This record gives sequence, structure tokens and C-alpha cells, in this order.
Amino acid sequence: GGDRWGWIKKIMFTGGIGQMDARHTKKEDAKKGMYIVQIGGPAHRVGVSGGSASSKLHGENDAQLDFGSVQRGDPEKEQKMNRAVRVCVEKGDANPIVSIHDQGAGGPANVLKELVEKTGGRIELRRITLGDATLSVLEIWIAEYQERCGLLISPSQIDEFKAICEREKITCEVLGEVTGDGRFVVHDEKDDTTPVDLDLAKVLGGIPQKTFTDERRKQKLYPLALPRCETKKEAVADALYRVLQNIAVGSKRFLVNKVDRSVTGLIAQQQCCGPLHLPVSDVAVVAQSHFGLTGAATAIGEQPIKMLIDPEAGARMAVAEALTNIMCARISALQDIKCSANWMWAPKLPGEGSAMYDAACAMRDLMVLLGIAVDGGKDSLSMATRVGEEIVKSPRELVISAYATMPDITKVITPDIKKPGQSDLIFLDLGRGKARLGGSVLAQVYGQIGDESPDIDDPEMLKRLFMAVQQLIGDDLILSGHDVSDGGVITTLLEMAFAGNCGMIAGFVSRHDPVEKLFAEEAGFILECACKNTEKVLAILGGFALFPVLMGSTAREQRIRIEYNHASVLNEDMRVLRQQWEETSYQIERLQMNPVCAEEEKKNIFARTGPQYAVSFSPKPTSENILTAAHKPKVAILREEGSNGDREMTSAFYLAGFETWDVTMTDLISGSITLDGFRGLVAVGGFSYADVPESAKGWAATIRYNKTLQKMFEDFFERPDTFSLGVCNGCQLFALMGWVPANGIADSRQPRFIQNASGRFESRWPTVKILESPAIKL
Repeated sequence: GGDRWGWIKKIMFTGGIGQMDARHTKKEDAKKGMYIVQIGGPAHRVGVSGGSASSKLHGENDAQLDFGSVQRGDPEKEQKMNRAVRVCVEKGDANPIVSIHDQGAGGPANVLKELVEKTGGRIELRRITLGDATLSVLEIWIAEYQERCGLLISPSQIDEFKAICEREKITCEVLGEVTGDGRFVVHDEKDDTTPVDLDLAKVLGGIPQKTFTDERRKQKLYPLALPRCETKKEAVADALYRVLQNIAVGSKRFLVNKVDRSVTGLIAQQQCCGPLHLPVSDVAVVAQSHFGLTGAATAIGEQPIKMLIDPEAGARMAVAEALTNIMCARISALQDIKCSANWMWAPKLPGEGSAMYDAACAMRDLMVLLGIAVDGGKDSLSMATRVGEEIVKSPRELVISAYATMPDITKVITPDIKKPGQSDLIFLDLGRGKARLGGSVLAQVYGQIGDESPDIDDPEMLKRLFMAVQQLIGDDLILSGHDVSDGGVITTLLEMAFAGNCGMIAGFVSRHDPVEKLFAEEAGFILECACKNTEKVLAILGGFALFPVLMGSTAREQRIRIEYNHASVLNEDMRVLRQQWEETSYQIERLQMNPVCAEEEKKNIFARTGPQYAVSFSPKPTSENILTAAHKPKVAILREEGSNGDREMTSAFYLAGFETWDVTMTDLISGSITLDGFRGLVAVGGFSYADVPESAKGWAATIRYNKTLQKMFEDFFERPDTFSLGVCNGCQLFALMGWVPANGIADSRQPRFIQNASGRFESRWPTVKILESPAIKL
């Protein structure tokens, strides 16, 4: 927690408590007289009872309390607030923000008093912008309305900060100032009352410790009982058919195709990979900028069903899953990994609090051994509801989100097989031959849980696996790789073949039944390496004491062949198995989009080959002479309040040799900037006015119904030395202004964008053919 970290810093940075206290006092005294400011969205009644509602089981509350605990999200306000903060941060030493704190639980009552902790302050409550004029003083004070931040701003820079907020169209409220008297006072200008007057030393310190009672409960668990089949081959086929259609294992196409996965232009590795762009990637990678190769990797791990059996084992498996996912990207160092731990639990119920405590301790101990750490997180600890006389609780859930810096974002491996027929498959088993099925997808599809969960029995081996794979990625000796997790080693193999659009031949030798071994979710990793490098890779892995097993090879023929103790247990067309893997996603797609489109995709997905690309020229960087020229053509990168594509567009035009300018509609309306002198005008993508189709109507109206702006844009369009480019929402803008396909067409005859045939937003990887065109960009 924050208090403990503050105490640790006192020791680390000063060598003594007293010395740190003296410095701390001087620092806090320096804040006296600074303005207490809030920026963000207006106050609403949503979230008034968030804290109260979360302390009880759902269904036990007064209904109004539950309704009041629901918070409204406003990403448009969030983005405008973030833009204002980013402008300040990018000023470096001239940053006007002295301190900043996001508003969350407790609303202004929490964020504002924490901003002035140790010092004290006074604010005027009625200066908070209201989205609901009926709010009481209490509701304004405690409502957890989001998309707001509290800040301390130096009086000498408040006008500069207000101007930044005005340009970004975000509300700036100067609520009061830091007093230095150790009290927090809330004044109501409306009736000259003081509804709040707190002694901060008492409020923020010396809170009594809470006592928790250990109520451990031994649960009755039953071993897994699988149905009998005539042959082992039939048993594997039946299990595989069920597992591939489980939502945890099956295709996530229904999710990834309906959300934008590429905003910022910094996404170096997203969910999809391979020639068919299948959503099987283990790790996400973002670039630090558009001009270099440094960046960051992130991955998650979670094992809620295993925690029903053994919370300690489940927590360790969640950590291991996050680690075996993130290791697919070459990071700066193992000890650089930090994690967010998100807990969703019902600890108030008998036995659940002790189970969560055990899980937390197990997570901590494994992380200490690995040299990684949790540096943040979130919890939802009221995950139970009363339905009539029955209490329904959620599974025990811990989501580990791991993240670390990367020196080179190109050093990443993905699960799709890269060289069918020219590569081998190597299996690294952290379970050391065990095949525990408790909490597995296999158990779930047969309506069971099991009694013995997989676990990390040898943390040092997990650490060695991480280091070995990192070395192999750095030496370019791995073509592809995939962790063993939900569905077991057989689904790991199949997903590699599905994504690579190829086949494979694999073999296992084990004392276990084939269903047990193939579907057990013991942690592990499978990698693909070129045949010429196999011996070298095996030697390196052996040097890390990992006991690698050469389990098979890839194949051009789209067929999956698996032998178990030298007998065939699977010999099937890869495309048939992939269709089973896609089936659940397809069924969900039919419910959330035009079913005709879902049917069309299913029909065409079976025998796809992937796109073929042909570039008629050799791309090369812009010459240094152009980039460093004293006089370059100026291009205005135009954005409105909901735009989000301006940064990457600026980088693209800069790298092409232009002098780029960040221009907002606020700049043009105020007259601080005009389009005179610009050779290019680029309207960028995003959702200018709300996250809805045709959101550019508001943007176009701003121009068309302002005579000064309309003439400015018309004059720019008519100049013979200018060009324009509209992307996404910007393209909608130009269409609504009559710039495309041609100027001068009557509104009644002007083409308009219409709804997609699918009936929803689409994010896919298309191919385009560029035809002969007078457009200078083509």
C-alpha cells in the first residue's frame, strides 16, 4: 500500500526517518498557495453509493443503492483530459502540473484531500461542474463520477494551464488552494456554509487495523471420471471435439474483429498473427515511438477453475501463464517484469477469505523466487449475489497482467508455424511428466472439476525456461512458439498449425492415458525451429537443464497426425479441426452481426490460403537532405475533440519530409491559426463527435455553418498548390463537406457513407490494389 511504500522510501533515500520527515515537510510547505484544480467530465449521480454497494452482497442492498453504484463511462471526456495532461508532461521542466491524482473510489472527497495530504486546503464545492443540477452537496462531494483528475497547479502557471484545457475542450475548475494548516475545508458559496471541515492527521492516519477471522473450509472434491470409449483414438476424438468448442480454447474471432486493434500506430504485435490473421498471439507489443525500436511487452495469465480446487496452485499457474506468454517477446530482463494483480473474489463468504489469502501468499512467494513483482492492481471483492434464498458466488479469479520494457520490438515470436515441412517441434514440459487434470477445460466440458490441479512444482525450472527462450529469440533460433495452457498440449499444437495454415506430425511416449497427457494443462512450451538448427537448439535447452523433447515436425500437407506410444490417436484434416475450433465463434457472430455475413465467412474460411502481396517499387527511407531541409512544405494535421489518429499521421508526414503542424478546430475557430501557408490538409481518424457511425456530421457542421471557417476551407480547396487527405472519420468529413468525390455536387446528390452490410464496426486485415490515379498520394 501507499503508506508502506512511503515508509520504505524514507529508509531507501535518506538512511533515516527523521531526515526524510524534515525534507518532506519542506516539500509540503512549498505547495502552500498552489491552486487545487479539477479537470474532466461533469458530476453525475452515478457512483454515489459505489463504496456502500461493494461492501455487501448484491441482492441484499436497497435497489436504489445498487443503481447508484453503477458508474457511467465517458471515453470522450477521458481522451480530452488525457490530451491536456500530455501537453503539460511534454513541456518537461516547464510542466505546470505539480501533483496529479485520478478520481475514483470516494469521488472528490477522496481525491482532493489526498492531493493536499500533510498540508491542508480549502475548496469551493459549487465550482464543480454539474451534469445534473439536482445533486445535493453530499452527492457532489462523494459521487465517483469518472474521467476526472485532481491537480495542484502553481498560481504563476494557472492561466497557461487554462489555455491548454480550453484548446483541448476540457473543463478546468479552480476549486481552491493549498492552505498549509493541516485541515481540509469544503465551503458552499450558495449558502455560506462549511459542510466539511476535517483534521487531515486524524482522517488519513491512525486508522484502526481491521481484524479478519480465518475460516478455512475443506471442500469435498472428486477425481475426474471420463466417459468410456471403444478405443483410445475415439476417446481423443470425442474430447478434442468438445474442447475445441469451449469458449476458453476456441477462436476469439467474434471479439477481435469488432474492435479497433491499431489505434496510435504503435501496435507492433496485436492479437492476430499468421497468413490468415488468427487470434492466437501470446504477447502484445507496443512501440515507444514511431521513430525507434524500443517498446514494451505485456501478457496475462489467469486460472480461475484451478483455484476452485487449490487457490495456491491456481495462483502459481496464473503467474506461470503470464510468464510463458510474455517470454515470447525478448524483454530487457526478467527482473524488469512488473505485474498488475486483479482480484475478483467473494472473500466475505465463509472459507473464501482464507482461500484468497493463501492465493496471495502463493503468488508472492513465486514472484519473489522469480525476481518479479506486483506494482499495482485492482480488486472486486463483492463477487457474490443473492438470488432468492441462494447465494451465487463467482469463481476465484486472479488476473496477472505482466509488462516489461523491450530494447527491440522486432524480437518477437508468434504461434503460427513459419516453415511447414522445413522445421521441427520441440516440447518443454514444466510438469516433468505429470498429467493433472483438475480445473482443466477437459474436466469442464465433461461437467466436472476434478480433485488435483496442475502446479509449478519447480519454480527454478520455470525461471530457466524463461531465460532459455529469451536467449533463443535473441539468437534468432526460434521460428514460432506457443505456451501450454487452456486445453493442454494438443490445443497448443493445433493452434500453431491452424495459424500457420499447415499440418504436422507429432509423437508422445508416456505412462499416462493419451487423453490425460494430451489434455492436461501442466505448464510448458512448444517451439518451432528450422531443421538445420534443431541440434543447436536442443543443446542450448539441455544446457539450461530443461529436458527438451523433439516431438515431431511440421508438414506442408494440411493434416494433423499424432501418435501416442507409437500408435495413432489422431489423423485428421487440419481444416476440419480448425472449423471445429471456429464453430463457437461463428455461433456468437450470428447473434451479434448480420447472420448472412457470418454464414459467408464460415463458408469461405475453410480452405483459405492467405493474401498475396505485390509491391511495384522498393520502399526506402526519405533522404536525409529532405528531412533536414530548412524549408519544407507545411501540412496541417487537423483534429477535432474525438480524433485519435493525429500522432501517427504527424509522424508519417514528418518521415515523408513535411513540416507538420498540430491544428485543432479550436485553433481555427479562435483565429489563432488559419490555413494560409499550408500546402497540405489532413483530417485524421477517430470519432470526432461521439463513438457512433457518421460522427463526422458534427465536425462538418462546425465548418459549414461558420461563414469564416467555410470560406477558409473553400479558399484552401480552390488553391492550385494544395492537397488534402481524409482518413476514416476525416474521410467522412470531406464527403460531408462535398470535397469527395468532387466539389460542387448538390447535397441531395452527394454520396454518403452507409451502414456496413454486417451491421457493425469491422476491424480486419484487408488487401487493396492501387489503380492508376491522379492522386499524388497514390
